[in-house]
Amino acid sequence: MDWLEGLEHIVRADEPLAPYTWLRIGGAAQYFAEPTTLDELRLLVARCREAQLPVRVLGGGSNLLVRDEGVAGVVVSLAAPAFAHIVVDGELVRAGAGARLNHVVTSSIREGLGGLESFAGIPGTVGGAIATGVESHGTGLAQWTHAITAVQPDGSLQVMLRKEWEETHQRSLLDSAVISEVAFQLERGDCRQLTQRMQQAWIVRRTSLPPAGLCTARMFSHPTWTTASALIEQAGLRGTRVGNVELSDRDPNYLVAHPGATSREAIQLMELVQATVREKLGVELERALRVW
Repeated sequence: MDWLEGLEHIVRADEPLAPYTWLRIGGAAQYFAEPTTLDELRLLVARCREAQLPVRVLGGGSNLLVRDEGVAGVVVSLAAPAFAHIVVDGELVRAGAGARLNHVVTSSIREGLGGLESFAGIPGTVGGAIATGVESHGTGLAQWTHAITAVQPDGSLQVMLRKEWEETHQRSLLDSAVISEVAFQLERGDCRQLTQRMQQAWIVRRTSLPPAGLCTARMFSHPTWTTASALIEQAGLRGTRVGNVELSDRDPNYLVAHPGATSREAIQLMELVQATVREKLGVELERALRVW
């Protein structure tokens, strides 16, 4: 049986991925799938396993660089309404993997639930934030995560409590699965105070980002004792450019891709920054930008 049988309406071949990323560069996906229901997602994942096709999940595209050669296998987008729900039940907030993290933050605060306000202004989806281990001011999103529902490679649905998936053997299961929903256990708080904290976090985050309208992405995670931006400054790299990709004037930990830029140039610039910081400061920067 053809692995696409019954899935033709949600799968496209040779789909350009650049429009789905903030950097707006990179090649195409061999196959691009947009399931509209959880059952379609489960069937798709199981079929991919049978056909030995690798599966990658596309979130908001804010921390993703697609190679110029494109991506083999199937890229899955969970942008359909079935994966964007946000449901508040007491102090528990359930969010689809495709829901925007900012929407979850604002929805929680509106209900008088605190814990996520420091994540205001972080772009991307809930599933992507969990999969990449998003942190804010030293606090991981995982701290507030009660459970994760994920589609395993065989198409089965598994619910993993935080204490389970944080363990090594469960973490490997999560790495090979497709997150479909996340449940957050939050705390009651004063709406006005929570809103003020959210607004403050939003303002601080926005002032450090490159101006709107530019094609940008953050390169490296921050070490515990300083910021990647400070290290790049100390290494004398501000304004460094490779082809049509350069470091942002506002925050040198951000790439800016200008018209005509290629993924190869972006990778070369990141490698140059890593090598220079390592040589001059003895620090190994950890890459935050995913490369497909």
